[in-house]
Amino acid sequence: VNVIARFGEVRVTQTSIPPKEIVTYSKEIQTDPIDFPESDDLLAEPVDGIETQTSATDTSQPATEEEEAEVQHALPTRELSEEERTHIMGSQDFGRFFQHASKMMQRALCETDVAIDYREDEEEGKNEVAAGAKVKLSRQFSEDRWSRRRAVTCLDWSQQHPELLVASYSNNDEAPQDPDGVVLVWNSKFNAQTPEYIFHCQSAVMSTTFTKFNPHLVLGGCYSGQIALWDIRSNKRTPVQRTPLSAQAHTHPIYCLSIVGTQNAHNLISVSTDGKMCSWSLDMLSQPQDSQELQYRTAKSVAVTSLAFPLGEVNNFTVGSEDGSVYSGCRHGSKAGIGEIFEGHTGPVTSLSSHTASGQVDFSNLFLTSSFDWTVKLWSQKHQQALYSFETSSDYVFDVQWSPVHPAVFASVDGVGHLDLWNMNTDTEVPVLSEPVDAVSALNRVRWSSTGQQVACGNADGTVYIYDVGEHFHQPRAEEWTRLKNTLQDLQVSDASSTPASGTGSTSAPY
Repeated sequence: VNVIARFGEVRVTQTSIPPKEIVTYSKEIQTDPIDFPESDDLLAEPVDGIETQTSATDTSQPATEEEEAEVQHALPTRELSEEERTHIMGSQDFGRFFQHASKMMQRALCETDVAIDYREDEEEGKNEVAAGAKVKLSRQFSEDRWSRRRAVTCLDWSQQHPELLVASYSNNDEAPQDPDGVVLVWNSKFNAQTPEYIFHCQSAVMSTTFTKFNPHLVLGGCYSGQIALWDIRSNKRTPVQRTPLSAQAHTHPIYCLSIVGTQNAHNLISVSTDGKMCSWSLDMLSQPQDSQELQYRTAKSVAVTSLAFPLGEVNNFTVGSEDGSVYSGCRHGSKAGIGEIFEGHTGPVTSLSSHTASGQVDFSNLFLTSSFDWTVKLWSQKHQQALYSFETSSDYVFDVQWSPVHPAVFASVDGVGHLDLWNMNTDTEVPVLSEPVDAVSALNRVRWSSTGQQVACGNADGTVYIYDVGEHFHQPRAEEWTRLKNTLQDLQVSDASSTPASGTGSTSAPY
């Protein structure tokens, strides 16, 4: 039987499966090592691999420039019109930016003294005593519009920011269109010719102070009897708060402001020539929390020109008056008001300073006064007559202040423009140093920095001077407190049989 084979179509699919790749890793660096040349200049000899990358970068540079050109072409610049420029420059945002940027630039330019000579200290160091007793002018601040031809009425250093110094100024009779009262905050760290902050009000500012527990607030006592409060954080130059003109508060010029108390419980104390002492809360200046008339016995009210609290005290105080007398008193208690009188000056008391340098011996009962009678007098709360009278000045003595760190050092300024630095442990007859600061204008105010390394003084023409003082004044030795105690005892013994007069003191009771 013949069989005929039949063929048909068959679909065949071929699949290729690669074998599983085994990947192994090594702890060695997975790059080819390159031997760099030992030469410092790596670009002197091109290295394989790096040359290619460099050339690639070079070729990409024109593309980047082209892209920048395209962007500039897409966003063409145009000149602002005069109206647009005026609008931008007059906006508050631009003003704040420009003011902040200007301060930053001034600080950067004044950061380093490129002319400093380090050899000078070595030469002066040969005479340690002489070098340590010197002063050097560090800064001089004056502003043509806001301070020139205005008398400096008060100075105060910031405790939180020690480089900041606030100064208050009287009115300028030659600029009746400007505000009468001006307060400027200067920065002693930078030799800038413009103040950090400018504040003003409609009445001459006779006293000013930083708030001890809030670095942003500045207070001013005005000639009108008002108290003005400025806030550094605000963009306003005018006060953010002020006390009203009321019979409940002051009606005469306020020459003294003081913050007393602690961080959690403190008050502002103000006194005026109207004979009234007021206690204020900084949160509410609409009316005083407490007020009292300062009267001695049944006499008329005391016209207060200066105020001081002894170290650590919030209740007991001492005030100077226009009649030349000094009074002590207390704010609270059964004997609140004026208690004792200290007589000795023959002219109005211009300033009063309590001893603040704490150490081995407590001298917190001591205080100094200056007067129009050309004298500075040393007093003790334990005696009603002056312990000693310093009488070297040839004009009014406008201000005096104890050093905050040295127990025997104090500074005074007078009408002939002299800054006198005294050290009672060295000499009680003449100052250790008398610096002729200004031969034309009187020096009105003087203030030590908290470290005692600088002393600031202001004159009657609106200029503030800051002096760096030598270590003789701000680095007291441990025995200085004992030496001052002996000095006071020697003064009492030597003048025991004499009547208080020039260079003498009453000694019927210990200091």
